Amino acid sequence: MSQITVSIPDEVLYDTKMDIEETNRFVKKAVALGYYTQSGVSIGYCAQIAGMSEEEFIHYLGQNHISIFRFDNKDEFIEEMNHA
Repeated sequence: MSQITVSIPDEVLYDTKMDIEETNRFVKKAVALGYYTQSGVSIGYCAQIAGMSEEEFIHYLGQNHISIFRFDNKDEFIEEMNHA
């Protein structure tokens, strides 16, 4: 697994009242969320990046109003709903 370093000004930590560990967790979740929404990386890999189980990551997506269901168009969504 690769490791990436992010530099965050001390003032940001002070303003957000986050310590290093809280900031590390925040950054991991933010990166995982970005990979999921912008690059289509799987829930499994994103959960791994975020340091969560897949169930926890799916819940985290819901908290951020991001659906795990993806449809190419409205008709595909309606068809899927009719078969539910």
